[in-house]
Amino acid sequence: KKDIPAVNFLIHEIHCRRNIEICPFCSDSVPKAEMKNHIESEHVQVTCKCRMKIENSLLKDHEASACPLRPALCRFCDIPLAFNKLQEHESYCGARTERCEGCGHNVLLRDLEQHPRRCG
Repeated sequence: KKDIPAVNFLIHEIHCRRNIEICPFCSDSVPKAEMKNHIESEHVQVTCKCRMKIENSLLKDHEASACPLRPALCRFCDIPLAFNKLQEHESYCGARTERCEGCGHNVLLRDLEQHPRRCG
């Protein structure tokens, strides 16, 4: 999958045919001696803590951006929660109030960011 000088092409092609295989799962070029290890380490199915089965090589991305159990912080109290519990928690947590220093009114935490524009 790379440009090879024409002078070296025949030797390179012979070397590749003897020593390199294309992975049937990801189409990467892998040395034949390492193909079994590549498949077992990259393409074996593992189970995430959310019980979803996923390829080992994709697990880190899944845990970081798609897993419903990935950690997330509440924007109001910074408590770490599972992502799938965040919306319910923030709905409850954002309903708490704080006193506005400017006008003295109690303001919902979820409205506190926009309040200074209304408060004057």
